[in-house]
This record gives sequence, C-alpha cells and structure tokens, in this order.
Amino acid sequence: MAEEAKKTDAKKIISTLFKVVLGLVFLALGGIAIVSWWNDLLVVFKGCIGLFLVLAGLITLAIAKE
Repeated sequence: MAEEAKKTDAKKIISTLFKVVLGLVFLALGGIAIVSWWNDLLVVFKGCIGLFLVLAGLITLAIAKE
C-alpha cells in the first residue's frame, strides 16, 4: 500500500513538473511573439479601440437605463 502511494505521489510530481515546464515554454514563446510582431500588435490594438469604446458605451447606456 505504501509503494502504491509513492507511485501516485511520483506521478503527481511528474505531472506537475511537466505542466510547469510547459507553462514556462508557452510564456517564452508568447514573449518572443510579442517582441517579434510588435508593430502588427499595435495595428490590431489600434483597430480594436473603436469597437471597444462602442461596446463600453452600449454597456454604460444599458446600465443607466435600469
């Protein structure tokens, strides 16, 4: 019974370690993508500002109507 618990604990540790490493890899790739495509990201951000403001205005009006 004790050996089975050790195997389960080892599997949990390996699973957690794998998730942490995978998370760090995704963070690194995301950071590289942001740096590499910074100008394109700014264009997308600038394009979304108008839509965001329209939605914020509609939500504000809907809340004020109540």
